[in-house]
Amino acid sequence: MIELDPTKMKDWQIAEAAEDNGLRPIEDLVAELGLQKDEWTPYGRVLAKVDVTKVLRRVGEGRKGKYIDVTAITPTALGEGKTTTTLGLVEGLGRLGKKVIGCVRQPSGGPTFNIKGSAAGGGLAQVVPLTSLSLGLTGDMDAITNANNIAMVALNSRMQHERNHDDAWLAERGLKRLDIDPARIQFRWAMDLCAQGLRNIEIGRGGKLDGFNCESGFYISVASEVMAILAMSSDLKDLRERLGKIIVAYSKDGKPVTTRDLEVDGAMCAIMVNAIKPTLMQSLEGQPMFVHAGPFANIAIGQNSVVADKLACALGDYVVTESGFASDMGFEKFWNIKCRCSGLKPDAVVLVATVRALKAHGGAPAVKAGLPLDPVYSTENLELLEKGCDNLLAHIDIIRKSGVQPVVCLNAFYTDTEAERELVRKVAEGAGARFAVSNHWLKGGTGAEELAREVIAACDEPNDFRYLCDLDEPLKDRIEKQVKEVYGGDGVDFEPVAMEKLERLQADPATARLPICCAKTQYSLSHDPKLLGRPKGWRMPVRDVLVYQGAGLIVPVAGEIKLMPGTSASPAYRRIDVDTETGKVKGLF
Repeated sequence: MIELDPTKMKDWQIAEAAEDNGLRPIEDLVAELGLQKDEWTPYGRVLAKVDVTKVLRRVGEGRKGKYIDVTAITPTALGEGKTTTTLGLVEGLGRLGKKVIGCVRQPSGGPTFNIKGSAAGGGLAQVVPLTSLSLGLTGDMDAITNANNIAMVALNSRMQHERNHDDAWLAERGLKRLDIDPARIQFRWAMDLCAQGLRNIEIGRGGKLDGFNCESGFYISVASEVMAILAMSSDLKDLRERLGKIIVAYSKDGKPVTTRDLEVDGAMCAIMVNAIKPTLMQSLEGQPMFVHAGPFANIAIGQNSVVADKLACALGDYVVTESGFASDMGFEKFWNIKCRCSGLKPDAVVLVATVRALKAHGGAPAVKAGLPLDPVYSTENLELLEKGCDNLLAHIDIIRKSGVQPVVCLNAFYTDTEAERELVRKVAEGAGARFAVSNHWLKGGTGAEELAREVIAACDEPNDFRYLCDLDEPLKDRIEKQVKEVYGGDGVDFEPVAMEKLERLQADPATARLPICCAKTQYSLSHDPKLLGRPKGWRMPVRDVLVYQGAGLIVPVAGEIKLMPGTSASPAYRRIDVDTETGKVKGLF
């Protein structure tokens, strides 16, 4: 085996070297999982699509494996390494002889070509092949984008024809006038890139044959309801039903107009027939990884798919899944939305932190792109670290509200001192959490064995998993409870438009019991990204409330959060290129 050294190689170079040295053939992975011939379809030598329905019909949906979620403290510009830790834990459990399967989201093209980069992990804890993962994989992202946009095509076309023709003309073509209110269009176009210039646009300019002239816009594909539906659906039939419930607009008399009303839901599902099947990949150390769905956690549900987790839990002894961003965002949605939908309950929750990130929450100088890191991040400073541990304690408390005691994983950096690590250990264990230092980035599975043992021990302990709210509680009360008990705020201030929508949703039995999926900044427990640590004495402003009836979610929109991110001045695409001799992509991270 070729030596892979993260201290001397970039992530894409490690992935490329591993791929050149020979990844496990896909036939080996499917044999290890016990899949039958008609249950999977190969995509080249090392990828496959897996038919969840066929597998679960044969083996049953009962949970075989221990179920572990990985979350983190509030993100900082330094990164916490949550996906890297997820992969490290998978590799560590594999090193201990456990039959383990990992489940992660598919990266979005927005971050891949922007600041964050691909979501493949890093160092010696990665999903491979990196290029396939980062650049389209098996086509799911294109299917989601196209399914979203065919609905928008149908909506604008219908508005054009209703404007241009009378009821008799429509009836001849089997159409009934929907009388869509152009001021109450709920749906937008989708693109899987960070394109701030498309957030708000005008379409249909020109003549009467050039579409319906109205205001419109784009959101990033991973924030779309179609993506949320893929993550939430239990099978193809469920996907088909959910796609037909999407509210795209309201009529002039206030009735919802759905994709079913536009008769486009069948076409949307046809585009996504293959997308409901998870993609089978592998870790750098050869453990099977299911990659499926990719919604953001700040503006969407932030989970890989229900079907991938169900599939893994039916096949593996240990299943490691990941929730996006911090526990107030990704884990909260895993806990109160995904687990309700899947029926699965976690045996353990891993909370990832780093010394550097905790120092940032303790008041260390802000990290600025392109400028050297302040020395405080690489030298011992117990005072800043201890202050920053308030953020760690907040996230421990959030996880404990679910009835599960977390395992705090300190993702190791070479600049950490022993005193700093011991301080974090003391804080974590003092709050009742388990604790482990993991060096998976540098050493892969070997470096994650301590973490793996703590997780195994946590899985063997009983827990009292419970949801934060009962769905019979009023929507307004549930939002208030989430802000107070999860985020630590004093309450919620609803703007008039948000309150009006909330009251209308509460009055409708079809929406009154839907789970809450808050859209807010990921950079703070509050709505304000400048409030680091564990902020107190604040209230959350909710400026809008969206309904994703197909996904089954009510989405309060807090602060200035955008559903279409922007591209930075120094994006990753400047460093991505192709070796024209070999055709290999370089520069991904």
